[in-house]
Amino acid sequence: MATPQQKAQCVIWLVETNSVTTVQRYFRREYGGNVPDPKSIRKWLQQFKETGSVLKGKSPGRPTVSAENVERIRASCSRSPKKSLVRRSLQLGLPRSTVYDVVRKRLKLHAYKIQLVHEIKSNDKGLKLDFAVDILNRIDDSEDFLNNVIFTDESTFHVNGVVNRHNCRIWGSQKPQEIVQYQRDSPKVNVWCGLMNDRIVGPFIFAEKTITGDIYCDMLELYVFPQVDDIEAEKGLVIFQQDGAPPHYKQCVRSALDARFPGRWMGRGGPIAWPPRSPDITPLDFFLWGYVKNFVYSEKIRNIDHLRQRIIAAVASVTPNLLTNTWREFEYRLDICRATNGSHIEVY
Repeated sequence: MATPQQKAQCVIWLVETNSVTTVQRYFRREYGGNVPDPKSIRKWLQQFKETGSVLKGKSPGRPTVSAENVERIRASCSRSPKKSLVRRSLQLGLPRSTVYDVVRKRLKLHAYKIQLVHEIKSNDKGLKLDFAVDILNRIDDSEDFLNNVIFTDESTFHVNGVVNRHNCRIWGSQKPQEIVQYQRDSPKVNVWCGLMNDRIVGPFIFAEKTITGDIYCDMLELYVFPQVDDIEAEKGLVIFQQDGAPPHYKQCVRSALDARFPGRWMGRGGPIAWPPRSPDITPLDFFLWGYVKNFVYSEKIRNIDHLRQRIIAAVASVTPNLLTNTWREFEYRLDICRATNGSHIEVY
């Protein structure tokens, strides 16, 4: 018989994928045997919609929320400020109404939304669908496939906290510093990171204000490739991913990747095509940069050196559990992408 935590996880999966069969596949992979039947899974979702809980029964009246549960909710908001209230209530095993009341009335938190959307071209959906199907097939063939992928990306950080490239809704007591002010010529740094299921490579903070193809190629050869050598000695062959940004497409970069990762790198012009304009399936976009910027700008940045220190501290604070959840989220998003024929993923 499924535990309350397993029921809650099934509801999350069903909301995200809209597929009972997919939920059963995830359940088998996560928990082993005794997979719940479709009727039970749908019943748990309906029960949650009606009562805000997957637990049986409903106590009369409105009981006082314990100090322990208030602290659990506070810790959840601090640890994962972008998580929706629906998902937060499921994972905490508390009614949605309880979580909402505590967040708004007792913790005095508000939802701040930053949304920068990439323009979608006519053939983007087909390319993203093809990619999702390809990667999900690779995962089915080998459960360790994703464990050897390193996802990479760059982001710009300004001293005054200007946001330039991520979508997030942050639950906090104050507006994030990055949307309070804007200064066109604010000092800034460009940062590269590589994300794997069990570690982060970086951050690498560029000395240059602008990243060219030559600068990016030097960074790969002098900084990234030596670290990948050590990782491969431990984990086996690594699959490298990058998006289609202009510096990434320069011939010297593609030649270096072909030589270092023959047949196993993802990107524009690579052996595994990466779909353009796809931040919704890029782990650094849908998780890391939002997490790091929320950490960095939780206090006012004094100068460029302080900004670098905060970036390094933010990356160092990422826990193994956060990485595990990010990898699971990536697979969920691919499944949603497949189910919606490549549409942009709306996160619950």
